[in-house]
Amino acid sequence: MKLLLTAISGLLMGLTTAPFSASYLAWIALIPLWLFTISHKTTSLTPGVKNKLKIRNIIVNEKTLIAFIWGFAYHGFSLFWITGIHPMTWMGVPWLFSLLIAIFCWLFITIWGAILVTLWSVIFRLFIGSKEIGNSPLPPLTKGGEEQGMGIKKKTWLNNNLFQSISRVVFGVAVWCLLELLWNQGDLWWTSLSYTQSPNNLTILQLTKLSGYSTVTAAIVAINGIFAESIFVLGVNKKQFSLLILTGTLGIILLHLGGFYLYKQPLINDLSKEINVGIIQGNIPNTIKLYASGWRKAIEGYTNGYEKLSNQKVDLIITPETALPFDVEYIIKNSSFYSAILKQKVPVILGAFGSEKRSYTNSLFMMTETGNILSRFDKVKLVPLGEYIPFEDILGKIINILSPLDSRLIAGTSDQIFETPFGQAITGICYESAFSEHFRRQANAGGQFIITASNNAHYSEIMPAQHHAQDVIRAIETDRWMARATNTGYSAIVNPKGDTLWISEMNTYQLHQGTIYPRNSQTLYVKWGDWLTIILTILSGILWIIDN
Repeated sequence: MKLLLTAISGLLMGLTTAPFSASYLAWIALIPLWLFTISHKTTSLTPGVKNKLKIRNIIVNEKTLIAFIWGFAYHGFSLFWITGIHPMTWMGVPWLFSLLIAIFCWLFITIWGAILVTLWSVIFRLFIGSKEIGNSPLPPLTKGGEEQGMGIKKKTWLNNNLFQSISRVVFGVAVWCLLELLWNQGDLWWTSLSYTQSPNNLTILQLTKLSGYSTVTAAIVAINGIFAESIFVLGVNKKQFSLLILTGTLGIILLHLGGFYLYKQPLINDLSKEINVGIIQGNIPNTIKLYASGWRKAIEGYTNGYEKLSNQKVDLIITPETALPFDVEYIIKNSSFYSAILKQKVPVILGAFGSEKRSYTNSLFMMTETGNILSRFDKVKLVPLGEYIPFEDILGKIINILSPLDSRLIAGTSDQIFETPFGQAITGICYESAFSEHFRRQANAGGQFIITASNNAHYSEIMPAQHHAQDVIRAIETDRWMARATNTGYSAIVNPKGDTLWISEMNTYQLHQGTIYPRNSQTLYVKWGDWLTIILTILSGILWIIDN
């Protein structure tokens, strides 16, 4: 029953993500995991081992399995769209092998996420929950500030159940945020708890202006922890139970009121600097994109779209990731698209391949009205298992790279700046939308508006919906207008509050004209980064030292 309830709660957390967007479930879906992590009874998975304070016993027991199952259920459900890469018969991959590749990719990335939850459980029990082994997780009620039967005097407030509950909540929140911060430094990153609130709960997402996505993650873990702790004290102290329930309820209300206050702040734009952008959604299926028929369709579709938008007097035209899947030099020398630039004289951000050391880069090129390349941005965060193989010495023997390019893609440097005729842009290509630090760095360096370009083909609407949800958070965190161009959807215009002013249909050829504005404001997050996680980590350390 524990395992079943844990799996169900993990699935409920998965339902909070786009496009299901049952964001309210996130505020209770962690409660079973918290309860089972701190609960008194535990079963060692290694026969004959007594429950002693040993790291081995903390790691190898049913609570570790429970945490893994919750993480597997949440991440596995949220990321099941990964299996949409199957079938890859259009790439020459046999059907059965294609299925195995899809399952492997899904399992690999799901397990990677489940490990984070497992580590949270182990660390929690190692430092805070270790008191559960051989004792009640809650300190015994005290008389006169002395623990009965131990002969050790401590201050009453240290022995107080409420203090212990608060300490556990702070520690649990700090560890989860710290693990997400470390996880975000790698390449396998997508399902932060924060994105369970996007794009529908814009009120709570305003808090990301303070300390980025971790602000929302901390709020979710804290509220779940408070409600779980109230269950612990229910049979011990009804007043503390009521106080914790009230604290959790007021916490949700106050967090949303704070977000609502930020959301209602006037959005002041410099109308003299408005940028009339045109977005081309080319709708070139992956099954033909890198073959002759796809090349012809891409050149025709993007050339016609460019000409139509140019005639509508737009200031800047934006194309998706690898809109024209050629080396940019080939495009300049041989394509009708480049000829249209020279004729229409409207700047364009072009998605194409760049050459670098006998390899390719997935890049965006800022072409001016004269056809010159003003700036170039090479994709920094390549897609694991798609554009490169992590741990290639090991996994390269199991799975071939999924990209059909003859040469492997190489990543750009993290210090790139993307200049446009309208000011410096913050740029994200496809998978980079999940990495808030990628956008924060560019905003801190002077980026005034966001341009994201993605492919998103070959998946169900779940993946593009989640991708759009990631972009909404990035716009709010940095307080920037965003124009999003994709190959098959969803393309969009998003304002600094996260409002989606326009969003395209899926799997359709579309042209859109919209307005964005440069901004020079700096949120606390842009200025100071993820300061909340640092403070929580220090505070939890202090509480742990005091309590020990």
